[in-house]
Amino acid sequence: MSFADRHIGPSVHEQAKMLAECGYDSLDALVDAAIPAAIRDPRELDLPPAASEAEALAELRALAAKNRPMTQMIGLGFHDTITPAVIRRNVLESPAWYTAYTPYQPEISQGRLEALLTFQTMVSGLTGLDVANASLLDESTAVVEAVLLMRRISRARSQRVVVDAECLPQTVAVLRTRAEATGIEIDVRDLATGLPDEFFGVVVQYPGASGVVRDREFHQSVGEAAKRAGALCTVAADLLALTMIVPPGELGADIAVGTTQRFGVPLGYGGPHAGYIAVRSGLERSLPGRLVGVSTDAEGRPAYRLALQTREQHIRREKATSNICTAQVLPAVLAAMYAVYHGPDGLRGIAERVHGLAAGFAAALRDGGVEVVHDTFFDTVLARVPGRAAEVIAEARRAGINLGRVDDDHVRIACDELSTLDIMGAVLRAFGLPDRGEPGSSTLPSGVARTSAFLTHEVFHAHRSETAMLRYLRRLSDQDYALDRGMIPLGSCTMKLNAAAEMEPVSWPGFAGLHPFAPAEDAAGYLELISGLNTWLAEVTGYDQVSLQPNAGSQGELAGLLAIRAYHRANGQSERDVCLIPSSAHGTNAASAVLAGMRVVVVACDSDGNVDLSDLRSKVDEHGERLAAAMVTYPSTHGVYENDIADLARIVHERGGQVYVDGANLNALLGLAKPGEFGGDVSHLNLHKTFCIPHGGGGPGVGPVAVRAHLAPYLPNHPAFAQAGPDTGVGPVAAAPFGSASILPISWAYIRMMGAAGLTRATKVAVLAANYIAARLAPHYPVLYSGRNGLVAHECILDLRALTKRTGVTVDDVAKRLVDYGFHAPTMSFPVAGTLMVEPTESEDVAEIDRFCEAMISIRREIDEVADGRWPVERSPLRGAPHTAEALTGDWDAPYDRKTAVYPDGVSPKAKYWPPVRRIDAARGDRNLVCSCPPLSDYAGS
Repeated sequence: MSFADRHIGPSVHEQAKMLAECGYDSLDALVDAAIPAAIRDPRELDLPPAASEAEALAELRALAAKNRPMTQMIGLGFHDTITPAVIRRNVLESPAWYTAYTPYQPEISQGRLEALLTFQTMVSGLTGLDVANASLLDESTAVVEAVLLMRRISRARSQRVVVDAECLPQTVAVLRTRAEATGIEIDVRDLATGLPDEFFGVVVQYPGASGVVRDREFHQSVGEAAKRAGALCTVAADLLALTMIVPPGELGADIAVGTTQRFGVPLGYGGPHAGYIAVRSGLERSLPGRLVGVSTDAEGRPAYRLALQTREQHIRREKATSNICTAQVLPAVLAAMYAVYHGPDGLRGIAERVHGLAAGFAAALRDGGVEVVHDTFFDTVLARVPGRAAEVIAEARRAGINLGRVDDDHVRIACDELSTLDIMGAVLRAFGLPDRGEPGSSTLPSGVARTSAFLTHEVFHAHRSETAMLRYLRRLSDQDYALDRGMIPLGSCTMKLNAAAEMEPVSWPGFAGLHPFAPAEDAAGYLELISGLNTWLAEVTGYDQVSLQPNAGSQGELAGLLAIRAYHRANGQSERDVCLIPSSAHGTNAASAVLAGMRVVVVACDSDGNVDLSDLRSKVDEHGERLAAAMVTYPSTHGVYENDIADLARIVHERGGQVYVDGANLNALLGLAKPGEFGGDVSHLNLHKTFCIPHGGGGPGVGPVAVRAHLAPYLPNHPAFAQAGPDTGVGPVAAAPFGSASILPISWAYIRMMGAAGLTRATKVAVLAANYIAARLAPHYPVLYSGRNGLVAHECILDLRALTKRTGVTVDDVAKRLVDYGFHAPTMSFPVAGTLMVEPTESEDVAEIDRFCEAMISIRREIDEVADGRWPVERSPLRGAPHTAEALTGDWDAPYDRKTAVYPDGVSPKAKYWPPVRRIDAARGDRNLVCSCPPLSDYAGS
């Protein structure tokens, strides 16, 4: 069998059955009936012939072999680290973790929610601040989010943020990109020279990019100046250093941000890595992103959930102050488990060893007559070698070591967990000095050294042996429902197969061991892979150029809109700032537009869910010369191929606007139509959806931006790597030149193994699967929207509103009851409240799709039982769901029996998934934020 045959679930025989249910005799007939002819592209995709798994992996091994991992001592926020084998094998390489979805159904996500709560507890404890969120995209974007938070909280009227000259250069660059569009003034300065009278916030790097660790008095003076100005203070801190130096919370910081990469997450040429943000008490309700908290379930037992779930900043749409829509869950879990594995003593031991190597190296430099710039540092030594920097770096490279070049006179040497005395000796020889061969004593004076305890919670002390750690990880994953258990029919989220062959290369040293700022010749394999993937993505979308830098779909949106803004400005039309967005759009569309400096104007949708062209024309006429862009998702957010997309593009283009086609639903177009050819000027793509990078419980993701030629000069670039983008680009939108580079081999392998015919067939089968579900369930639940010939695209919306009005049974009840049937729920109440959006994907076979349909039909019968008065809704199995095994013990006073509760129609005892908790009290969790791990005594008797 070909890879495509294994990726696509339904066999040819099963497809025939599905087609018959839909009333068509062939896939082509169905597709012709569903997709408007005006957007179809009859040409076959120009891609290499499909490779077998063995062939694709051999090609990837050859690419990996072209990379030179080296010993990485460049620093700047990226450090080599060791992923404990028990964590690598049982988290990073485990489908129980990487195929999970965002924990919006908390009852079946307790394992990953506990892991994320552990992450928050770890960050809170190390930073000395009260509340941390469940991760951000990387350190640079975390600093951006902190700056945006400070601006909306600060009492100062100023639009200026003061940025430490010691901040990481990539962070300053990303800040400049983001500030230019939002009217924030960036003031980069040596903080020792003082602060201005007016500013809303200050960002301090700790330790500094040069390695310097400044004392408590310095930080207190910065904090006092900020308070006088009515401003807030953010500290960008290295978590490993915080095991030895005073934490930001004890220095008076309001916010701490950074990366958790060096806690067991491979370098991976820049990502994915989990950024962090923590705040003092009182700011928690302004945190961007996701926050895991503790509530109780229907039995009154502690249970985890996403607290303040719907207050994510992007949901505020045109009033948004952040477009963050995701987290870096899988890297965050890796970092949290690294802390669990080592515990506070182990982390402190790693830090002391790293610091000792740096201290001994600095002493040897001084003994050899080389100037060491800073007396106080943690792991990074800045050496002054007038005119000799290039020579020293070249000599170190000959020994297989990459050092950091600051300028002609300075070299940066960053030690890490993999550093050894032998490596330090080789670096000394690169300076022309003899190997001293011993670590040094601490350079941290008493006013800098940390004295407070950290990571005191039991979870960081209970799993010292590998046996205990293995069982802990297994217990957590057993509580979750992921794609390795069964279908996750989430509309708009595309939970398709993440093939093992696609995942395998991620852990290879040739891809995992590269620093993102390593010389280009070290990354020849990566650059070839990136170039090939860019070419393929341009081909399948019909665009001319692609940037892989954005490390989430929301960041791809932002990059595309920044390109549009820059294009208009280059044409002398800076007044163009209006972005038209349909009312059905995902919240990030509007949030990204706001953060790109645009004004959002909402366009109505008609009764069929399509963009109302008459309202669009009216809004275009109203805003005329101020029109910058229109954003539209295609197929629509309602799961329909709209007939008028070409007309929409023409109307916008005639008035000088650009058309942004949100690529969230590109998996319904591949091989059949190209947004760059039916009217789009720019799109972002979701590699974590259409191109098989797994969701990982809510991240990582990659959101490339693809553009037509006239927008290509305004794609993201990066100051550290000229090949990352055009000189005229808008600047970086991520910390690393190529974003989350280490997971790009997944999508490369998917396209390489599917080939043109396989990708096209996958699209057709995805459309078939959605229409099959719509046809089977239409007699039981109305399908809210349909397009040509009554067909849907790759997903369908089931309308429960009339049933809710008649019976009181809600979409929440159906979602929780599906757990008893062994399913993750479809998407609830998006894009229409009171509905369920179902997307089966091409990867599910007919048996699993039928199992889902039978479950939904059985639930409809249960709803009818409520309607007929057999069960009051409050005492029905729908409202009682989900049912745990423990719920079966003791007295049973429900009006339905135990079998109905846990073994409803079609559920096999042999394949039963048991949820670990009953329905969780969402309101209580939002009222009572508990954002770090409670003591184990709280669980006594639970």
